[in-house]
Amino acid sequence: MELGSQRIDVQQTRESVTNNSAVNGFTGTVGNTPLGARYGKAEFQKPGGSGRIKPGGTVVEGAASNTGIGLTHVCRPRGYECVIFMPNIQIDLLRMLGAEVYPVPAVPYENPLNYNHQANYAKKLENVIWTDQFQNTVNAYTHYISTGPEMWEQSMDEIDGFYLKERSNSRTQIWLVDPPGNVLYECVTSGGNIERSRSSVTERISQGRVTSNFGTFVTDLTGALHIPDEKAISMLHQLLDTEDLYIGAPSALNIVATVELAQKLGNGSKVVTILFDGAYRYQSHLFSKK
Repeated sequence: MELGSQRIDVQQTRESVTNNSAVNGFTGTVGNTPLGARYGKAEFQKPGGSGRIKPGGTVVEGAASNTGIGLTHVCRPRGYECVIFMPNIQIDLLRMLGAEVYPVPAVPYENPLNYNHQANYAKKLENVIWTDQFQNTVNAYTHYISTGPEMWEQSMDEIDGFYLKERSNSRTQIWLVDPPGNVLYECVTSGGNIERSRSSVTERISQGRVTSNFGTFVTDLTGALHIPDEKAISMLHQLLDTEDLYIGAPSALNIVATVELAQKLGNGSKVVTILFDGAYRYQSHLFSKK
């Protein structure tokens, strides 16, 4: 497959990992997702797509997409109620999965009606937790102790770009990839400036503020890449047409970034990224003929 004049081999990303061992229910299928070549960690193949509470309790979150779906998947078999505050996207899917969904307007974080602030009400209720996906640093730490080691082992300890500097004697580089409108690229490249100028088709990963999860690893970053929407959308359709990979725009954005980073690192480099969403969650506006 070619991106401009750059050729990238993604054949292995279509291959599934065969696991002959049994798993314990839905949550037993989470983890050890396939790793493809140049390398794409296929987190979208998780079934969700992605101890503080007692039995019968309620989990609350404000989410625009994947986090809400993942929480709903995990809560249902464990008997927890799941309450999601979100803009008017994917509501029917979450309700089908068993979540109680409260539609809220799609407004900036500074607005008190933003879904994050709406979900914050959980702090006041008994046996209810707010998972707080952006500020809860357990989010990043879980990937550090699980997803990262999976990548390292599946690539046979040969990663140049992405993760685990201490496992590679600081040889591994960690790069941020950001779409238009996200402030993190500007924060890294301008020494703290977080001006946001526009939106992106990958809005579900865009952030207009620097969160605690980002702060846990920002000092370890080697650099940042800014990928225009046009490149991400072109890659999204190209992967579907040539590789039968039906992934979302954020995952396509990451693949474009691996190509650009591989060009920076030179021949023989091994770059890992995460393919964390399938395109079915974006079908109405990314693949519509209208």
